[in-house]
Amino acid sequence: MRSLALAMATGLAALPAAQTLAQQAPLLGLDLATDAGVAAVGGAWRYHDTRVIDVDFRGPGPDRKPSGPPNRTQDLDLHAGAADFDDSEWELIAPSGLAERRSTGRVCFAWYRFAFTVPEQVDGRRLLGTRIELSVVVDDYAEVWVDGTLARQIGQRGGTVVAGFNAANRVVVAEQARPGQRVQVAVFAMNGPVSASPENFIWVRSAQLEFFPPTPARGFERLTPEFDALFGPEASVETIADGHAWVEGPVWHPDGYLLFTDIPANAVFHWQPGAPSRPYLAPAGWSGREPYAGREPGANGLALDDNGHLLSCEHGDRRVTRLQADFTKTVVAARYGGKRLNSPNDVIVARDGTVLFTDPPFGLPDTFEDPRRELHFCGVYRVHRDGRVTLLTDELAAPNGLALSPDERTLYVSNADPARPVWWAFPAAADGSLGEGRVLFDATPHAGVRPGGADGIKVDAAGRLFTAGPGGIYVITPEGRHLGTVLTGSATSNCCFGEDGRSLFITAGHSVLRVRLSTPGAAAAASR
Repeated sequence: MRSLALAMATGLAALPAAQTLAQQAPLLGLDLATDAGVAAVGGAWRYHDTRVIDVDFRGPGPDRKPSGPPNRTQDLDLHAGAADFDDSEWELIAPSGLAERRSTGRVCFAWYRFAFTVPEQVDGRRLLGTRIELSVVVDDYAEVWVDGTLARQIGQRGGTVVAGFNAANRVVVAEQARPGQRVQVAVFAMNGPVSASPENFIWVRSAQLEFFPPTPARGFERLTPEFDALFGPEASVETIADGHAWVEGPVWHPDGYLLFTDIPANAVFHWQPGAPSRPYLAPAGWSGREPYAGREPGANGLALDDNGHLLSCEHGDRRVTRLQADFTKTVVAARYGGKRLNSPNDVIVARDGTVLFTDPPFGLPDTFEDPRRELHFCGVYRVHRDGRVTLLTDELAAPNGLALSPDERTLYVSNADPARPVWWAFPAAADGSLGEGRVLFDATPHAGVRPGGADGIKVDAAGRLFTAGPGGIYVITPEGRHLGTVLTGSATSNCCFGEDGRSLFITAGHSVLRVRLSTPGAAAAASR
């Protein structure tokens, strides 16, 4: 998955460059530390100190819950995250007063609450259907509640839970805004580093609302009867897991569960029917003790080898690994020609057990310009059974997803150029070498119009490509004919087949989606 640089749009205030949750430029931004910004949404800031108090509780019992013997512990004297919490008696703060130092200093805590109403328009731009994101930087840490909810995921950074020392917490406060909609935000602020008991105080460094174009609707772009035969009139796009930062790498395990990655969270997650997703492996791509310098430390593409072991493309550690049954890792590939790989992106396994992977630099902190790069090209590689790593091609600028045709005579590779999302087809010889490639499909007309780009690929038993492209999953014939698209409403990274062969699992933005196919066995080819 490629991380794209973002150009911030102008609104009532100039906003600093930042990573947005959906990799789009906002329509406009409002500075909530100004009278104009707060007035535009009829908002108001309120503040109250909070402190730690001693309370009665219970220790852990046999069920690992607080069912054991009574004890004494600590709690906060004020829990103000609920949407209907009454803050009418709290101090009302002028927007310019956010920079004032507050609370008692040292180890201290406080609450800020901000309520606002979505207007019809701001600065001439209509806001119906827009996605609204809040970015807030508290000196020193913060946790952010939206309408009474504090979303939590393992390894989460920069969202509703503490993001780091003076780091931005960025949350979606409205997915499809409605004029008149009331939104309540509660920011729990902490002075820090807590263990250092600092002499500074709590204050808000910045707070902005950003309005993004309406999220495209989910559904189906039906272009051919063949697509209709795959996805009948009853087909729908359902969410089975949500609240992640950026999901990738779905793979269905024959034991009946789905594994997928959350790259910023540095974790692999597990989902099975009838249960919520849960952490499966963390850390999953960056094993260093220090925080990763870039935005994408974790694993990206996943696959199962011929023994059922999990293969992972690890961005932060710049390698492909195999997870053994005891959850120890062995390195499949980390170097080529004595030089470190860029950041392996996607991986598949051929029938003879050899491993193929792509290696763009998207996981490096500065991507193509990163000074840590040792290979100044982006390769597609094969790892032989004896461990040798050979280069198949270095002619693509940004190789991303890859897949083999059912007869393994063609290798498909997506090229993740945001301006020209293209899929290539290479003839594959019996010895694994590649012939001259050709452009199979070009989605340039959708570039910049729909979110996302050329990404992960799976191939069904009939040889059709199911591939992540701008706005969803494109279904393409081996001849390059576009049959139709599963529209996800967000940037889409990958997909796989699973369950009884009639489920298509899709990773898209923060969510994992599922679509049922009409034809049993259409997806009988393994998710190689």
